[in-house]
Amino acid sequence: MSATMKDLAKETGLGLATISSYFNGGNVREKNREKIEAAIKKLDFEINEVARGLKTNHTKLIGVVIPELEMIYCAQIITEVEDILRNYGYATIVCDCRSDAKREEEALDFHFHRRVDGLIIMPTSRSGKGLKRFIDHNKPVVVIDRKLPDVDCDCVLVDNEKAVKDGVSRLIKAKHTKIGLIAGPKDVYTSDERIKGYRRALEEHGLEVDETLISRGDYTIGGGAKAVASLLDSRPDMSALFVSNYEMTVGAMIELNERGVRIPEELAFIGYDNKEFAYASNPRLSIVAQPTKVIGKIVAQQMLERLGGDSKKPGGIWKLEAEYIEGKSI
Repeated sequence: MSATMKDLAKETGLGLATISSYFNGGNVREKNREKIEAAIKKLDFEINEVARGLKTNHTKLIGVVIPELEMIYCAQIITEVEDILRNYGYATIVCDCRSDAKREEEALDFHFHRRVDGLIIMPTSRSGKGLKRFIDHNKPVVVIDRKLPDVDCDCVLVDNEKAVKDGVSRLIKAKHTKIGLIAGPKDVYTSDERIKGYRRALEEHGLEVDETLISRGDYTIGGGAKAVASLLDSRPDMSALFVSNYEMTVGAMIELNERGVRIPEELAFIGYDNKEFAYASNPRLSIVAQPTKVIGKIVAQQMLERLGGDSKKPGGIWKLEAEYIEGKSI
């Protein structure tokens, strides 16, 4: 027969309240913690998380919804989040919605019915409609990489507009005036912000925005290759290119290599994210790198604070700066 919490109390000489406090993350004296953990090992105690969740209304589960599991930006952030939450006894359930609003809605339904204690999401939908029921049930929500109107939740993101503005400004200072941009899909917050940054850089340096130098991709490798092909065919006078997403950076580089375009002799190039890929490229790429580890840390800490009863009004925004890494592609 499996050991019970009463058996732990008997073995340690501690009260049930102390044993319960230990399992629920409460304050327990260090000497009592050591006694409990020794008894757990000796008695081979296994807590029934399902039963405890029904009783306490806490499942120790955090729902995570991301647009694409294959996106390195998503993967790096969620890896950091999982590592931190695990240290506090929380497990994550990650759902990849394939950048599809319907799949995202289904993922939110799944997490809500699994009674997760909180939700971390990089939304595909711009409405935030599916998040309100979590908030109405006092489940903390932390949004990554987006700002959603009319949703009272915490948000952690990079200053996307500034990141692109600074990168494009470097190309302008290198005497380029025909600068192409591979942007993301329409109606995606990050994509819109990055296009704003591109426009601001040109305007602040007295250059006109030429819409024919903007090509949209879909944040995939294939989308990046297709977008750069379109620009090369329609604007052979383009002398520099800024690609605003990692997967599209890879796709763009593949297409440029296939066409034999020499970087930077024939085309100056700034990509996005993943230092390892930038260093592995020849020549080494100049890139805008988002601080994924820091983002993941802030997301996890904010979730833990909310779960711990932080009474501050939700809606805090953490806007971080990207890092520019100099390569040899300009």
